Amino acid sequence: MPRYYFDLRDEDELAPDEEGLELSGLRAAQVEAARSLVDMARESACSSAPVNGTHRMAIEVRDAGGPVMQVKFTFEVETLKH
Repeated sequence: MPRYYFDLRDEDELAPDEEGLELSGLRAAQVEAARSLVDMARESACSSAPVNGTHRMAIEVRDAGGPVMQVKFTFEVETLKH
């Protein structure tokens, strides 16, 4: 089975995955990346959401040959004043 690495990107910060996971293929890697990104987004939205602004994060998936996909999430907070 191929090994996939899931590098975490939060705005301009990148945390490379040094261990990776052995998965059956690209679809399994996509599902794993999406699940991880949901967890990242939940934690970020609850702990450090901007008062106003946009926040971008992604999981950059690679294998031994290099990048294979990027799963991205962007959320925006807009405060409405009356």
